[in-house]
Amino acid sequence: MCEAIENAHGRPVRFPVVEILPPEDPEAARRVLARADEADLLVFVSANAVRHAFDALPETLPATVEIAAVGRATARALEEAGLEPTLVPEGRYDSEGLLALPRLQQMAGKRVILVRGEGGRELLAAELARRGAEVVHAEVYRRRCAERSARNLVANWDALVQAVVVTSVEIFDCLWRLLGDAGRARLVETPLVAISARVAQHARAAGCRRVRVAEQASDHAILRALCRLGEEA
Repeated sequence: MCEAIENAHGRPVRFPVVEILPPEDPEAARRVLARADEADLLVFVSANAVRHAFDALPETLPATVEIAAVGRATARALEEAGLEPTLVPEGRYDSEGLLALPRLQQMAGKRVILVRGEGGRELLAAELARRGAEVVHAEVYRRRCAERSARNLVANWDALVQAVVVTSVEIFDCLWRLLGDAGRARLVETPLVAISARVAQHARAAGCRRVRVAEQASDHAILRALCRLGEEA
C-alpha cells in the first residue's frame, strides 16, 4: 500500500496501531490444525492467519481439502507458503464476499476449520454453521492496540496528514485511543478512506465528517479513493 502511494507521487506516513502476538493458548490451535487433513474446508481470514498457522499444519493435505482465502492478500500469503487457494471471492474481499461464492451455499455435513485471530468477526462462522457446516476455530494469533506515542504525529498533523486510511474497525478504535483529544479533533476533520461500509459507518459514528469508502478491500481500490480525494481538494 505504501509503495503504491509512493508510485502515485504521494507520501505515506506509516503509523501502525495494532500489534500481532501469539494466541493466549497456542496448543489449542495446534491441536485443531493437526487434524486439518480431515477437514473439508480450511478458511483463512487474513495473511496473518496464514503466517501463524502454517507451521502447525500437516506436511501434506489431501486434494479433497478446499482452501479458502477471504481476499487477495490472504491468497498471496497462501501461495507464498505453497498452498493453492481454491476459493477466493471476486469483487468484494471480505466475509460477505466469501459467503456469496456458489461452492459455499450448501454446507450440510461439511467440516470447516476457520483460521483466524482471537476475537474475530463471527459472521463467517455463524453463517457457515447456519448452512449446515461443523465449524471449528483455530485462533492462531491475537491483536492488541500498540503502546506508542502519537505526540509527534499530532503536533505535525497539518504538515504530514492530508488523508487517513483505516482498514478495520479495530484499527480505527486503536488510532482513536492513541491520538488523544487533540488528535481526535484533527482526525474528524481529515478525509478518511475506509475499506468497507461497516468501517465507514463506525468512523462516522465517532464523528468523522469526510469519509469515503473504497470500492474494494484492496490496495488499488484504496489508492483510487485517495486519488479522488486529491482531485476534490
